[in-house]
Amino acid sequence: MPVGNITRGTTNANRLRRVDRWISTWPALRSTSDPLVVDLGYGASAATTTELASRLAKVRPDVEVLGLEIDPERVTIAREELATWQATGLVPEGVASSISFARGGFEVPVAGNRKPVIIRAFNVLRQYDESEVQSAWDLMLSRLQPGGVLVEGTCDEIGRISSWIAVTESGPQTLSIALKLDAIELPSIVAERLPKSLIHHNVPGERIHDFLSAVDKFWLTHSALSSFGATQRWIATAQSMKDAGWPITGGKTRWRLGELTVAYDAVRAD
Repeated sequence: MPVGNITRGTTNANRLRRVDRWISTWPALRSTSDPLVVDLGYGASAATTTELASRLAKVRPDVEVLGLEIDPERVTIAREELATWQATGLVPEGVASSISFARGGFEVPVAGNRKPVIIRAFNVLRQYDESEVQSAWDLMLSRLQPGGVLVEGTCDEIGRISSWIAVTESGPQTLSIALKLDAIELPSIVAERLPKSLIHHNVPGERIHDFLSAVDKFWLTHSALSSFGATQRWIATAQSMKDAGWPITGGKTRWRLGELTVAYDAVRAD
């Protein structure tokens, strides 16, 4: 039997665009001889799985994407949707042929015992207890290829606010936040959409609270740059975070997208 619970399954097209473009940069995706990616808990529609395949195909044309859901009815619906979209030309033949759907949970069942290079589990663990997170991570990690990554996170309904943790066999490596910058007052609005392992720890005295408070502080400090656009203000905010000693990774290329990635040890729960 699949491991896990049937969750609400809320799905909206283009909701996961921010995390998808980050996933496309993962080094092992480009170097692996078996570019299999799993979309775990895709929800009530094939939309976000299909979008993931389309985006990854731009950097790895031979990518395969397997959508997994515990609810067998959702698997049937996703297969029917994909067939319809392919028949009507909404999804190119090459992309459609790289996508499949099956029943499964955190055990990540794959035919032939293949191992994925990436597992995306978005808006899934948010609906579990925090005490269940580590065991779910461990089970999914056991299914990855060497060099692979579990990308576990959450976002709002239309994808304007998003955050995710990159977890490898060595444990959680980074936390990323990604925002539609011209639609926010303070970056700490992402607190509402933090991954399960962090969301309950956004209180004074915890590292994640310190991190979000610092981002807010520098965002306000650079408010004068708003006249040049929210992107310039965000780039200055990210640079100030880095200058202040926060272990920020990436640079302006990522910051321009409204992203900010920090080493997980700097925000992990005490």
